[in-house]
Amino acid sequence: MTPRIAGALCLLVWAAQTQAQSALVPAELWDRPRSARVVLAEAAVKQAVNGYLAQPGARLVIQHGPAQESLLQAEELRSWLVALAVEPQRITVRRDLKPGEGLRIGTAPSP
Repeated sequence: MTPRIAGALCLLVWAAQTQAQSALVPAELWDRPRSARVVLAEAAVKQAVNGYLAQPGARLVIQHGPAQESLLQAEELRSWLVALAVEPQRITVRRDLKPGEGLRIGTAPSP
């Protein structure tokens, strides 16, 4: 293997690892009363929080769509995470999903 190919493969692996890993937060979460226990029991949230705890310096990323309801859900989820002792400065809320895509949560390395 040439050094160029090896370098390109290393770059691809690095890029894949630095991409935010995210999961869809089911719409059903918003159909019932929420508590810290209910929010943390949600598989997507639990997976993201575990990833956050396992990676020093990681950030939680909440992605939402352009609708007002989506923004409100993202901000509520952020509030629950802060109440569960996630540092607020390590949570990013981004409007980068298309309408109707739901809400996603995941981890990303710190910039």
